Amino acid sequence: MRVLKFGGSSVGTPERIKGLIEILKNYYSKGERFTVVFSAFSGVTDSLLEMSKRASNGDETYRDLFQQFKQRHQDAITALMEGPLCQQVQLEMAQSHESLGNVLNGVFLVREASPRTMDYVVSFGERSSSYIIANTLQQAGIPSSFLDARKIIRTNDSFGGARVDFAASYPLIKQYYLQHPEIQVVTGFIGSTKDDLTTTLGRGGSDYTAAIIAAGLNASAIEIWTDVDGVLTADPRKVKKAFTVPKMTYAEAMEMSHFGAKVIYPPTLQPALQKRIPLYIKNTFNPSFEGTYVTDKRDPTGHAVTGISSINKVALLTLQGGGMFGVPGIAGRLFGSLAAAGINIILITQGSSEHSITFAIPPDLAEKARQQVESEFEYEMEKKMVEPVKVEMDLSVVAIIGENMRYRPGIAGRMFQALGKNGVNVVAIAQGSSELNISVVVSYSDEAKAMNALHEAFFLSDTKELHLFMVGVGLIGSTLIEQVKAQAKYLKEKRSLEVRIVGLANSKKMLFNEDGIALDSWKEDLVSNGEPVDLAGFIQKMKSLNLSNTIFVDNTANEQVAHFYETILESSISISTPNKISTSSSYLQYQRLKNIATRRGVQFLYETNVGAGLPVLSTLEDLIASGDRIIKIEGVLSGTMSFIFNQFKEGMKFSEIVREAKKLGYTEPDPREDIGGADVRRKLIILARETGLALEAAEVKIESILPKAAEEADSVEAFFEELEKSDDHFSQIAAKAAKEGKVLRMIASLDNGMASIGLKAVDSSHPFYSLSGSDNMIVFTTERYKERPLVVRGPGAGAEVTAAGVFAEIIRIGNYLS
Repeated sequence: MRVLKFGGSSVGTPERIKGLIEILKNYYSKGERFTVVFSAFSGVTDSLLEMSKRASNGDETYRDLFQQFKQRHQDAITALMEGPLCQQVQLEMAQSHESLGNVLNGVFLVREASPRTMDYVVSFGERSSSYIIANTLQQAGIPSSFLDARKIIRTNDSFGGARVDFAASYPLIKQYYLQHPEIQVVTGFIGSTKDDLTTTLGRGGSDYTAAIIAAGLNASAIEIWTDVDGVLTADPRKVKKAFTVPKMTYAEAMEMSHFGAKVIYPPTLQPALQKRIPLYIKNTFNPSFEGTYVTDKRDPTGHAVTGISSINKVALLTLQGGGMFGVPGIAGRLFGSLAAAGINIILITQGSSEHSITFAIPPDLAEKARQQVESEFEYEMEKKMVEPVKVEMDLSVVAIIGENMRYRPGIAGRMFQALGKNGVNVVAIAQGSSELNISVVVSYSDEAKAMNALHEAFFLSDTKELHLFMVGVGLIGSTLIEQVKAQAKYLKEKRSLEVRIVGLANSKKMLFNEDGIALDSWKEDLVSNGEPVDLAGFIQKMKSLNLSNTIFVDNTANEQVAHFYETILESSISISTPNKISTSSSYLQYQRLKNIATRRGVQFLYETNVGAGLPVLSTLEDLIASGDRIIKIEGVLSGTMSFIFNQFKEGMKFSEIVREAKKLGYTEPDPREDIGGADVRRKLIILARETGLALEAAEVKIESILPKAAEEADSVEAFFEELEKSDDHFSQIAAKAAKEGKVLRMIASLDNGMASIGLKAVDSSHPFYSLSGSDNMIVFTTERYKERPLVVRGPGAGAEVTAAGVFAEIIRIGNYLS
């Protein structure tokens, strides 16, 4: 015998009822022995409660709800049945509803709805739905009959949540089924006292009914048919990648339900657990799917963690004080006082120091609990032995659950690492000796983020999902997006990384999509669907979404964007940027950002600040970390200046080459940023600081090559006019170098703590002599590389290589988060 139960969503409409009839016909045709329990039509129980409430308040609009209730059931009969059977059922249903109408009228007259009356009123939901479906099954050719559970389930008279008398109920169930071999269609949720007064079984009552009948019949299995594919690894509204748990134990199911899994409810499981009856959770709308199998045997090959669940909105109360140490009975008094006030405790944690006891409760009971505890410990507080109760609000409990956790070391470590790397602060921790669950209390705003981080760590550890928020979609930004798009499949299959661009912003518009912006149409979407850009609003949106594995990418050279780095890092969000402003501004600010990143456990990466995609800063870091000592750093650090002086030969005009460089996009909009050495200075400052020097901009000596008139020109065009007047001067410099067999290079140098930038002529023995195009070259002279310095060379400018450098940092951050 199998006991099947269908919930309100499964019987919400005639169309859905027809679908479950097909499921039952399939069972019947296979020769299965089964009985079926039904809930009321979806929404009906709430409607009946509302009718009673209005009637007891003297509100005549209860009649409107009652009329809708009657009509809905009559319409269902018309849609599901035909001929004489339809007329007969409609008549019987009308008589039943007339009784309900009389009761509601009585409630209206006396202006009172007692719990006893309310139980009787709400029983009409299950009685109506089950009676209609029983007759529909008869019409479909399945011999079935309607069974009012009040005949077989005996309870006490605690109306609204009656306790079942199993000793009385089990014989009634067995006897009834022996005498009625046809398929029984049973009302869920209701029972009766020994005096035949109608009672209800409380929340999850229809599931409970199914479990009681199954236990009474020693059934082979219980099937709970609902509107989801079984028990999921997490709440899909909070964790979009949640998936069905194929198998779990009773203990795990109990824990999941305690922490808010809505598919099952603890009392449902008790009768099944006692009789070791397996439970299946299946989907009415996807009947071929296996669903979840709940048994008393754990799966040793399954995940260490079976599920992740949460209780949102809890309050955390702490009783602490030196007077608690070594004093017996403190915990007993504390929890006794709470029990006396009817306050249920969700979670308890106490340190071995016995200095404090912390417990979580529903937030609406926080003030009541505080008063109760402070009243109990009034004497100790007066004597300063115990402090006033500390109350923390806006918190959530997040738990990982699984029987296999006790057999696998490192689970707690992985849990806290996943939370820590995503900036989720843990307020309290609780774990039982059974190791069935580890619970943490976190900020309510971090609940979904924590669940996603944990879900990824324990269920999707093969794939890390990165959420990118990108400011700047010009040449570098748009190239980066193309690179992400082109490499997406490889990263997912070979590197277990899934990169989603969630936010985009340019100087005019910003666009967000939590599921990921379509990379095929991002330009059109930004223009047509984007909202007016507000940089502070962009940052706030990124923070409020609070997604796990968030990375902020700044592809601009904008000082305003750099001003937000501090708040971004403080929000435990990693940064990758080619923007040199923050790292080359004051040393104090540079140091502050680095320290914040370290303190918050996030990455602040700016490899592309020097040498675009070249591994300059990482090479320097590796040299220092491995114990090498930096003696001298020399570099051609500007791709722009490299291009200009590689093109500038004897007989050519310097101003024309600078114009060409600007036309090709090698220079800043104002070429003086490059030629005047300002850009190179920023890069040299960054290199110096990475070696440990507290170098400031004023300490860098720049030997300017520009005439004063060109430097001080009031526009770019005026600058070029002045530069043309100096063409002869630059031609003389080029001719002199050529005559000596040398070439001109703009060289940045860091030597013995002294930083300088200047135009120098180098011969063929120097590494810089062979530079071509817009290449950069950085030469590290160290204790290990003294005779033959370490050289890093390659393109130091260009959208492709710069974007590639940023992309590499994104992957590096993803690996760090893993």
